[in-house]
Amino acid sequence: MKNTETQFPILLRTYAGLEEILADEVRNIGGAEVESYTRTVTCNGDLGFIYKANLALRTALKILKPIHSFTFNNNDDFYKQCFEVPWQELFSVDKTITIDSLLFSEKFNNSMFVSQLTKDAIVDRFRKEIGKRPFVDSKDTNIYISVYVKDNQVILYLDSSGESLHKRGYRAEQVKAPLSEVMAAGILKLSGWTHHFPLYDPMCGSGTFSIEACLMANNIPPGIFRSGFAFEHWADYDKMLFDQILENLTSKIEQNPLQIFASDRSRVALQIAENNAKEAGVESDIQFSPTVFQKVASPSRKSWLFINPPYGERLQPTEIEELYKTVGATLKHNFSGCEAWLFTSNSEALNHIGLHTSRKIKLYNGPLECRLVRYEMYAGTKKGGAHLL
Repeated sequence: MKNTETQFPILLRTYAGLEEILADEVRNIGGAEVESYTRTVTCNGDLGFIYKANLALRTALKILKPIHSFTFNNNDDFYKQCFEVPWQELFSVDKTITIDSLLFSEKFNNSMFVSQLTKDAIVDRFRKEIGKRPFVDSKDTNIYISVYVKDNQVILYLDSSGESLHKRGYRAEQVKAPLSEVMAAGILKLSGWTHHFPLYDPMCGSGTFSIEACLMANNIPPGIFRSGFAFEHWADYDKMLFDQILENLTSKIEQNPLQIFASDRSRVALQIAENNAKEAGVESDIQFSPTVFQKVASPSRKSWLFINPPYGERLQPTEIEELYKTVGATLKHNFSGCEAWLFTSNSEALNHIGLHTSRKIKLYNGPLECRLVRYEMYAGTKKGGAHLL
């Protein structure tokens, strides 16, 4: 087995608003010197930590290993600095590569140019050292390289994840504009829900809230459904270590009794949700029902609801107003004593809910600015509680 004891800096990316949730996750799996910034978390760890993080973290999108940093004055200088990296020691020439660049600099005005310049340096280095070059393939990529440029400073990263970690691997099908798995997991964690409470997912769509809740409640690593990770193509990949970590994580899977109710007015969406749950191996933990929200049976005890209404882009203004009014009235009359969390990109539509919020959190679902709001549906009356305005 290769030596993996040496620790190094690691950068993890997530959605804006989930940084502290991810930082807690990183600490819980052994990350050292954890710090959070906008959309990123940093820590120190070794190769084993990278393997574990890709398998176990629920709110990470990417896990990156810095491999070189430098300052530059011009294009030629940038190229030369990239060329000096011993790329042939990091991965073999038969691997396909792709490069993405993130710019915060007036030195460049085009990220594609930076990626091209980096690619030229990499292939030229391979040609010099071994007489052959790797090829770029954005559709069937083995090695993912990220370039970060701020002013005249550059950090080159190897992306250990490959495809974004929100692509768990269990989603056989999806509805239009599905909720990201990472966002769903983040919302569940922000809410404080535990498997001791029933969970209602009354506009379930692809079933993301329900499935992520099952994985979280039973300590199922979200990365075990994926076909692979980019780090498996690195020159220092240690399969024996990876298998040990995978075995350790899967040995801690639990089977807790769950009460999770997923419903949707669309039978097509419901079938998609059931298929996805089956792929994740949790279909027996979720009770599916083709039911409109206002006809969902009232819970017999305190429950948690997670609601992701259709976005405004798909509905007319009058339809949005009526939908949100219906949500508010249904919560008030059918879910007394429960806690409801609603996630939407339409902050104006929240005015039609007609209920006081006890908490508001700003989140970003990709480029969309969203709101996660909590309604505490007190039984009877309570000052400041969720009641009609």
